[in-house]
Amino acid sequence: MVTGDGAYIKKINRSLILQKIMEHEFISRAELAKITGLNKATISVQVADLLDEDLIYETQQEHNAIGRRPIMLSIDEDTGFILGIDLDYKHIQFAVSNLKGNIVESKSIDLTTDDYEEIIALLVEQISAYQKKYAFSRYGLVNAIIGVHGTVNKEEMIYFIPKYKWQHKDMKTDLKKQLDLDIFIENNANLSSLAEKVYQYHHSSNLMTIILRSGIGAGMMVDGKLDRGYHGYAGEMGHMIILPNGKPCNCGNHGCWELYAAEPQLFATLSEKLGRSIENYDDIEQLIAKNDPAANELLHTFIFYLAVGLNNVINLYNPETLVLNSRVLELYPNAIAEIKSHLHSNVSQYGEIALSKLGSQACMMGACAFGIQLFLEFSELYLATKPIAIQQIKEDIS
Repeated sequence: MVTGDGAYIKKINRSLILQKIMEHEFISRAELAKITGLNKATISVQVADLLDEDLIYETQQEHNAIGRRPIMLSIDEDTGFILGIDLDYKHIQFAVSNLKGNIVESKSIDLTTDDYEEIIALLVEQISAYQKKYAFSRYGLVNAIIGVHGTVNKEEMIYFIPKYKWQHKDMKTDLKKQLDLDIFIENNANLSSLAEKVYQYHHSSNLMTIILRSGIGAGMMVDGKLDRGYHGYAGEMGHMIILPNGKPCNCGNHGCWELYAAEPQLFATLSEKLGRSIENYDDIEQLIAKNDPAANELLHTFIFYLAVGLNNVINLYNPETLVLNSRVLELYPNAIAEIKSHLHSNVSQYGEIALSKLGSQACMMGACAFGIQLFLEFSELYLATKPIAIQQIKEDIS
């Protein structure tokens, strides 16, 4: 039995009412009372407070029936904005969303440095610019969520980012020394998994996202909530050993999964096998279109090793939904069917395997969703997916 004082109960009711207004987009006070089970007096007081805070607004619904037109409530989506950031190796993606999760602008900046202090300076510059741009709204830029491609503990300290070779970095503190803004640091795969749940798989309470784009990382939703593990380091699937005494890995082990089933390794192997540089997805697409025998063999091997790791993951976590985030798999015909053909175990059980529709935008969309949840204090969030047009910017800070 959950008990609490009046202020605590009021906070729970506020969150519930606001969440239902978000879910229904337009809803009357009477409908809110019916859906939430709260009495009309509670609804009236809470709605008045939310109107005073400019978090919601009223509008009269047009209808042809006789009688008084109902007054509908909606989230005031432009009263505050969220900045989602995907800090990847060699580039950073930025997206600004309103409180309904609609992306109002986005851009990608190419990096020419891996120096920590220089990248901190760039982040401060960019975040400050966004703060000034959105200062016109009541709450302005309410927070910034940064997804990093490495291990982050529960105190939001960066333990290790392999590509940058950064260890034990307190990015949150370093940024807040120069910025007056709520800032949160999270693993990119966790944010991507949240994005899949919020924007795509509303029904799935046990969802896992496997990202193959820059290594292999996993984000896990268990009972509708992110599962970060004891310290916060859960999901480092790329360093699961699938070949004892295999290739040496930067982590210190041999035979790690990401050495055989991550996209960068596939590019490197194709380049070596074909005797020419294979650098981007257009090159992969052309090889598939030409039905190149050597490329086909390597792609089959890539999918085989991917399936080996997935078999282990499925046995460990029994996911309801398993989402694979990979541009190569998007380009490869019948990728899911071929993966499933390697999953022979009678023990392995899962609900569905699917390719991500969010792709490279998943992390920053998840960051925006996370920022909305924190600001509005929602336990769950469901949003509609809208395509993002990303402005590409070359930023030379070397």
